[in-house]
Amino acid sequence: MKKKNFNKENRLLLHTPVYIGVCLVLVFLLVLSLFAAVTIGSVNISVKDVYGVIACRFLGLSGFSGYASGSIHDVVWLIRLPRLFSAIVIGAGLAVCGIVIQAIVKNPLADPYILGISSGASLGATLAIMLGVGTVLGGNYVGITAFMGAFAVSLLVMTIANVGGRANSVKLLLAGMAISSACSAFSSFTVYFSNDKEGIQNITYWLMGSLAGAKWPAIKVMYFVIIGGILFFMTQYRTLNMMLLGDEVSVTLGTDLHKFRRLYLLITSVMIGFIVYSSGMIGFIGLLIPHFVRMFFGTDHKKIIPVSALTGSVFLIWADVISRILVPKTELPIGIVISMIGAPCFIYLLVKKTYGFGGNG
Repeated sequence: MKKKNFNKENRLLLHTPVYIGVCLVLVFLLVLSLFAAVTIGSVNISVKDVYGVIACRFLGLSGFSGYASGSIHDVVWLIRLPRLFSAIVIGAGLAVCGIVIQAIVKNPLADPYILGISSGASLGATLAIMLGVGTVLGGNYVGITAFMGAFAVSLLVMTIANVGGRANSVKLLLAGMAISSACSAFSSFTVYFSNDKEGIQNITYWLMGSLAGAKWPAIKVMYFVIIGGILFFMTQYRTLNMMLLGDEVSVTLGTDLHKFRRLYLLITSVMIGFIVYSSGMIGFIGLLIPHFVRMFFGTDHKKIIPVSALTGSVFLIWADVISRILVPKTELPIGIVISMIGAPCFIYLLVKKTYGFGGNG
């Protein structure tokens, strides 16, 4: 009865005009969050100076040429804005990848890292920091090696899941859990025998995630890859909806989900790999945001993918702001902040869960 009443109360949100209005409100909140967050930081800079730098760099106004260089310019243009634009695309990417992974394995408790991608990235970073693997790749070798580890594990999971027959949601989930455990064991083994305290500290901080290393050149590539992936999945809503119904139903409808699972897993792995490369390990968004959005918009991927992307962006922007100002003169890893916010919210959503998932919703 409670679920029925909940659906009646929220049926209005499913109407197209109201849904479009919600999306426009989220876009407005995203822009507002960006302009508000850029004025907040550990360094006290006036709002006038902040927007002066933005007017100089984005609009090229001659009256603001004095902001083209200097310490204020560097803080706003080279530190704050890159990490905020990075937060926008990473938050959107993690939320959408969470939705897709949950559809692939038909498990509402899945997130972008459940198939071992997280552990693969962790193993790559551990080998890079502790053993110097990948130093020939340049100054960003840790991130690149983590990306390679994440992508390699995703390929390995697909290969194992296809042994003895075509992969399905259960085989993918079990293969991912097995590979994740193996990667974690190898990472722990490397750390245990390295006897490098500084390396252990670097790995710990990297695994907690941070947007501090955001740079404009890398952000341009990330936007191309992640926004491209999001747009692709927006066109795949019918297949994603069918995945929630299961393989048996899809076969009766004349659709074989096997090839789509492989394609979607590869694309999400590339997206997560770039996110890991840029920010380390940031979890929970791919688990929390889809649950929150489904409470109001149901399980239709045509609606929840755009809303989740916008919601994830806004959420990560303010999580990053909190990580920079919560403790004076220092920056908390953003993973800690997200867990502090996300865990209680997720527990509440689980207790109050009134939406269906898969064949039940």
